[in-house]
Amino acid sequence: MSVEIATDALERHEHLQHAPEDHHGRRTALLIGVMAAVLALAEMAERSAQNAYLSHHIAVSDDYAFYQARQTRALILNETATVLHALAPATAETDKQVADTRAEALRLTEDSERGNGLKQLQARTAAEAAQRDVALHRYEWLEIVTSALQIAIVLASVSVVTQWRPVAYLGAAIGAGAAALALLVVNGMV
Repeated sequence: MSVEIATDALERHEHLQHAPEDHHGRRTALLIGVMAAVLALAEMAERSAQNAYLSHHIAVSDDYAFYQARQTRALILNETATVLHALAPATAETDKQVADTRAEALRLTEDSERGNGLKQLQARTAAEAAQRDVALHRYEWLEIVTSALQIAIVLASVSVVTQWRPVAYLGAAIGAGAAALALLVVNGMV
């Protein structure tokens, strides 16, 4: 029995020596490794874009809340000055209070020295909103890139198991397309 096993092993060994060596598994493993590295970088960029989106979204919300608070406070001060002027007897002290109240309301709406006037706040909020939208756009595209790379890695892995090369080529093509798209997104071209 052991002679038969040894003879079979020798025959298989001789057959393998005459058969051409297949490098498909090694090449595909290398391809998978490269795509996994690109996937890791794409996921880092995706998280960075997501963090930028959240940061800008919070800044937009804060600036808009500040805008509303200043606008409401200015409105209350203007209404207070109007009521004070209408109900209080006209004296120098009352006129001074009305003027001071209106001046404070005007400062709240047009505080250009510190950049906290309503127009400046609107401009700052619009700029933050634009940056937020760019970060969201980048994040959404990078999600597509990471999904495509994951699919490419799965296809390449299936190719190793099935020994069907066209699946590896398809995985490589999807991976290359995803990597190119990632470069375009990161450089702001998409």
